[in-house]
Amino acid sequence: MAINRSPVMTVEDYFEWELQQERKHEYIDGAVYEMPGVSFNHDIIVSNLIYMFVNCLDRARFRFHTAELRVQASPSRYVYPDLTIVRGRSLASDVSEYNLINPYVVLEVTSPSSMDRDRVDKLSYYFDLPTIEAYLIVDQHRVCAELYTRGDSGWQRQIYTELNDVISLAMLDCELSLDQVYLGIAFEET
Repeated sequence: MAINRSPVMTVEDYFEWELQQERKHEYIDGAVYEMPGVSFNHDIIVSNLIYMFVNCLDRARFRFHTAELRVQASPSRYVYPDLTIVRGRSLASDVSEYNLINPYVVLEVTSPSSMDRDRVDKLSYYFDLPTIEAYLIVDQHRVCAELYTRGDSGWQRQIYTELNDVISLAMLDCELSLDQVYLGIAFEET
């Protein structure tokens, strides 16, 4: 469950406070949200994605970061995507190197407590970042991935719902097969 912490904090107070916490917290316009723990499915999907990127990304051109690194979505919004890919060198907003400012591709695996934020709030945050070329949301409870890509005429959305679907990430020269993204996940029959 996302927990809203009161009273409202300044960004500087959040940075200092966050360093003392055992769990990660996102900061949105003064409100602090505790990041939930992850389920087995969530962890398996993220691990599968990491494995796939290790095998397809040109590591001379791209770097990827896990949910341990915070992304500065704006001067008053700091989030922890499940995976972040950077083109070129990773850049931080400050000398502490806790706040990545040049995400290129961002991936989120949904959790029950974050599903709406991933699909609405974070979607708008990521759309506003000029460095982001793609945002991929992977559902952990059913075979479904939503890919948003930046194009000349704005953002385009593609939905993938079959295990034999392949997600093309042309900006990375990578393809993700959903059967490999969901490898090891047993969905309940409906």
